[in-house]
Amino acid sequence: MHAQIILFDGFDPLDVVAPYEVLTAGGTASGGAVTVELVSAEGPREVVSGTGGLALRATGALAPDRPGLIVIPGASGRVGDPADAPGDGAGTPGPTGADESIPVLLGRTLNTRLPALLKEAMDHPEVVVAGVCGGSLVLAMAGLLAGRRATTHHMGLDTLDATGVHAVRARVVDDGDLVTGAGVTSGLDLALYLLEREVGPRIAHAVEELFAHERRGTVWRAEGPEPAPF
Repeated sequence: MHAQIILFDGFDPLDVVAPYEVLTAGGTASGGAVTVELVSAEGPREVVSGTGGLALRATGALAPDRPGLIVIPGASGRVGDPADAPGDGAGTPGPTGADESIPVLLGRTLNTRLPALLKEAMDHPEVVVAGVCGGSLVLAMAGLLAGRRATTHHMGLDTLDATGVHAVRARVVDDGDLVTGAGVTSGLDLALYLLEREVGPRIAHAVEELFAHERRGTVWRAEGPEPAPF
């Protein structure tokens, strides 16, 4: 399984690094069955995160037709209304490009090639798309998740609902070729679950033990009887 983890301006570093480390360790534990790379919609470039100017380098361009896994992170920035951010509140950076709100950073991705590439990926039968935290909101705001089940950070669940998504309050939601994680640290749980699902539970358990991290919660799947209201 080849995993492409997307970088965009203002990304949240933990949303990227947690899945990257888990999947890379899964590649080691599986004898190379998993490979991982950092990509961007624009191709190889240095991409600045929304956390203290930390930058990571995308080594390639996102290939939406490459079978495997595509992971999109959320953004890191101020929590607040886009109108309160530096700049004009419509996606234009402020004077320093810093201290911007998460809604602005996520919304700015809609003005790049990323939505079109993500649509190609979601239309491909051999690609699984995974969103960590606000990554689900990027997909939803691009109009790609209507009618699907997904989760995101608890502060963004209303936004999912508003875009026609069936928001699920779960740590990880498996909706077939779409797998999403909730808050920032859920990137660990999401990546471990994907290792279990795509490579096998023994590999996932070995990585979980290596990282001294135990996954939390039950992965939501559209299986079994509908629960009665409490």
